[in-house]
Amino acid sequence: MQSEGKILDGSLQTKYDVCVVGLGYIGLPTATVLANSGVAVLGVDISPTVVETINDGRIHIVEPGLEAAVSTAVQNKRLTASLAPHFASCYVIAVPTPLRDDKTANLDYVLAAARTVAPLLEHETLVILESTSPPGTTRKISELVRAERPDLVDESGKQTVLFAHAPERVLPGRAMREIIENDRVIGGLTPEASDRAADLYRKFVTGGILLTDATTAELVKLAENSFRDVNIAFANELSEIADEVSVNVWDVVRLANRHPRVNIMQPGPGVGGHCIAVDPWFIVDAAPAVSKLIRTARTINDGRPERVVRDVLSKVGRLPTGGKVAILGLAFKPNIDDLRASPALAIADTLLRIAPGTEFLISEPNIHEMPAALERYSNAIMVDDVRVAIGESDLVVLLVDHSEYRQLPNPKLQGKTIVDTRGVWSTIDIREVI
Repeated sequence: MQSEGKILDGSLQTKYDVCVVGLGYIGLPTATVLANSGVAVLGVDISPTVVETINDGRIHIVEPGLEAAVSTAVQNKRLTASLAPHFASCYVIAVPTPLRDDKTANLDYVLAAARTVAPLLEHETLVILESTSPPGTTRKISELVRAERPDLVDESGKQTVLFAHAPERVLPGRAMREIIENDRVIGGLTPEASDRAADLYRKFVTGGILLTDATTAELVKLAENSFRDVNIAFANELSEIADEVSVNVWDVVRLANRHPRVNIMQPGPGVGGHCIAVDPWFIVDAAPAVSKLIRTARTINDGRPERVVRDVLSKVGRLPTGGKVAILGLAFKPNIDDLRASPALAIADTLLRIAPGTEFLISEPNIHEMPAALERYSNAIMVDDVRVAIGESDLVVLLVDHSEYRQLPNPKLQGKTIVDTRGVWSTIDIREVI
């Protein structure tokens, strides 16, 4: 519940149960489920538009079920958004940890968030890092706070602020369900910090709460995403092998997966998002000499967009004069609007740049304005109706398997040259004799 806090700059400040710093794809769902579990939450974001949108009970991202939950939390006065943090019993940091050009983690946002809340911390305040981070980041935050607030120690000199890492484990597009149902790994710098953080997450998590230390929790999250990246890399390499020997990779995967102990993932145009495309590099950076398989998988998956571009350009060169190309999908995965590290967006960007004389009709059902990365191209047109984009084009390039594309009737594609990077329309003719 809200209560009266300390006097800051001459005014009495409200004290919230939880202050969530960062209201993006993870911070906003976290703030919302906390609020709807009875916790008084202040959400903080640097964007005035984001703050205004949330305080109106609306959302600025695409996530099924989130807008209704935000509306409920705001109407019940459990969730408030602000440009600045206020006093709280707990602070949850959920800001980005992007990848630098040298493949190391950029912790500027995390450390800036910690500096922002440092003046508001009190003895026994709990600080939780949700942002996916390299091993040792939670301890770095505690060291930063100790330097900023040397007064927050007990008689023996022990720091009295509590720090824990509780990495998110949700899939975009299913966040509102998985944030509640999935098991949660929580690692504190001290057992007390782990227990306090566990008490908070038990307010809404129905899955298991698994306690460990902070560094282990940090590596667990990185290991989860690296596992998926390595398996995707196997599928993508298998796709290239299938091309070399002239067989349909989708047939190979489907048939191989009939083995009771085989579960090959689906090939694609690359790996995107802020997790699988990024987190393995944090492991490589932490232990470069021994992260050989993880590094190789990243290299394979990072190379997929270039291969798709070569395939598309080989077909563009055979188009009739004035031929058009439909690009279907820009997001990094199906049924969301998230463009972070999207291989589809990178492929579109490269094609528009390399083939300026070709007109590209772009369909992305979750985004209705041309993304900033593509605005400079005069040969790109955003088309709301995918059927129009396909109907006017000679070549159709499927980059994201949005449900809208899976539902398209096959006659719409008759007479078209197809580059299907997701296996949605690939012919699979397998006979099963019973």
